[in-house]
Amino acid sequence: MTTTPAPLQRLEIDGRAATADRLLWPALGAPGHFTAMQVRGGAARGLGLHLERLDAASREIFGRELDGEYVRGLIRHVLRDDITDASVRVHVHAPDGEPSVMVTVRAPGSMPGDAQALQSVPYQRPFPHLKHLGGFGQAHYGELARRAGFDDALLTGPGGTISEGAVTNIAFYDGSEIVWPDAPCLAGITMQLLEPRLAAAGLPTRRAPVTLADLSSYTAVFVTNARGIAPVRRIDATEFAVDEKLMGTLAGVYEGDVPWDTI
Repeated sequence: MTTTPAPLQRLEIDGRAATADRLLWPALGAPGHFTAMQVRGGAARGLGLHLERLDAASREIFGRELDGEYVRGLIRHVLRDDITDASVRVHVHAPDGEPSVMVTVRAPGSMPGDAQALQSVPYQRPFPHLKHLGGFGQAHYGELARRAGFDDALLTGPGGTISEGAVTNIAFYDGSEIVWPDAPCLAGITMQLLEPRLAAAGLPTRRAPVTLADLSSYTAVFVTNARGIAPVRRIDATEFAVDEKLMGTLAGVYEGDVPWDTI
């Protein structure tokens, strides 16, 4: 699922071009958090959720609030009038005790076209509800999974309890309803946008524990992140057929019912 990042197009810190001095703090691996979004036509899905995520994490990590409209203005400033489609990341550090916002812009991205193969690994992210920086464990497990011929890693806890993908949320379909793992994980923006809209499309959802031993009881699996939605064809040695009807319904909800918010 992880791909080589596109070349950096723009980078600003607090609305100004980054200098070597200002980049020193994030370059040294200082504590921080971030959010990632896809921008199309100067708008992003779930923009309010992204801004709420940044504020909540800033309060928890730094003990300081982060005004959403201020962040929105920084994103708008770095895009200017010439970039309308992009992959945008907003990083937050606090070198002087107050949040400092770095915005990076790369070319727009999308989910891989092929169904994904995931390798389960015995790892759960610390403070999983935060989209924090410095995730060596998940990144290295993802790399090991790719070396083994998989697309990415699937993070699991004691007893093979499934929590999330290395960079995704994961959901399971049993032929009648969608099950999101009831385990510590990051509440991804795409998941938050999809979940409350699926029942109206005939796909009831629920939260419940899911373990590796349960995999054979599900007919289809999919993952979500800021780049979209993708089917899963295999977890370890368990194969799943791609349910085209299910994926079509999910795409219809995401593409048709989730609004784009102007930045």
